Amino acid sequence: MNITRRRLLATSGAGLATAALLGRGLRAAEPIKTAAIYTVPVEQQWVSRIHQAATTAMGRGDIAYVFSENVSNTDYERVMREYAEAGNKLIVGEAFAVEDAARAVAKDYPGTAFLIGSSFKPDAAIANFAVFDNYIQDASYLTGMIAGTMTKKNNIGMVGGYPIPEVNRLMNAFKAGVAEINQNVKVQVAFIGSWFDPPKAKETASAQIDAGADVMYAERFGVADAAKERGVLAIGNVINTQGDYPDTVVASALWHYEPTLDRAIAKVRDGSFTAEDYGVYSFMQHGGCSLAPLGTFEGKVPADVMAKVGEREAAIKSGSFTVVIDDSEPKSS
Repeated sequence: MNITRRRLLATSGAGLATAALLGRGLRAAEPIKTAAIYTVPVEQQWVSRIHQAATTAMGRGDIAYVFSENVSNTDYERVMREYAEAGNKLIVGEAFAVEDAARAVAKDYPGTAFLIGSSFKPDAAIANFAVFDNYIQDASYLTGMIAGTMTKKNNIGMVGGYPIPEVNRLMNAFKAGVAEINQNVKVQVAFIGSWFDPPKAKETASAQIDAGADVMYAERFGVADAAKERGVLAIGNVINTQGDYPDTVVASALWHYEPTLDRAIAKVRDGSFTAEDYGVYSFMQHGGCSLAPLGTFEGKVPADVMAKVGEREAAIKSGSFTVVIDDSEPKSS
């Protein structure tokens, strides 16, 4: 367990004088005691974005943040209860494999707000249990448009963790973006059955490259390593890994968890936190996702395609174009 705490307690003499003139005291809000529970290392893509947002909120003095990583599914409920018993007012985590247990814990601690990644919707009967997910299909669609023009063999490989809604919708949006630019592309789809197994992801990606793929959709760590070694391109997901793969990663769909967490913090602060679906705060319209800068590939993607990408991005933000949310399992085509 890694524990970090930061507070903002200082107020200036001028500020206190102004408050006195207004006839009221001025006091910095106490940081909200917040805990996060992760089943994988904080370096993993999805979790890293939550951790980053929480660290940022802690730096502002909004929360006092602690976390546990690599928590097994069988141990998840115990850790949730320990954090609730310790007086944490906001608990963040994921319940994809422990849905029933997570909701049961929330029922037992009605005074604690739970903001949990879930494939399911909130239940009004558990008023303190809100759900979220990385709905970054908007950015994924844009990266698909770029991939559709960068493939020379009209063959793209996709390697994911599990065929669950939060993975499926991103892959399907990516495929739809590819199809807008190039309907002749063959797409290979595979899942490795793990959230964090870079060697297996690399092996699976290598097999797709052997089968002709020259652009890889790196939903998991390890895929970009295979692409780099084999001299093909890759598209990133959730985080931007181009710094580690400057000649390999063309573009990435970035997830920004800050809008989700900041809303929850505000709701806990004013006492209005309730069962709510926070998924929409990952949409591009809310600043929850974006297309990473092309960086080292600036000027290497055809200008006419980037113009189309820009038009699509503007339409998504304005609401005049909606990327379809398709949670069905993607198939090779």
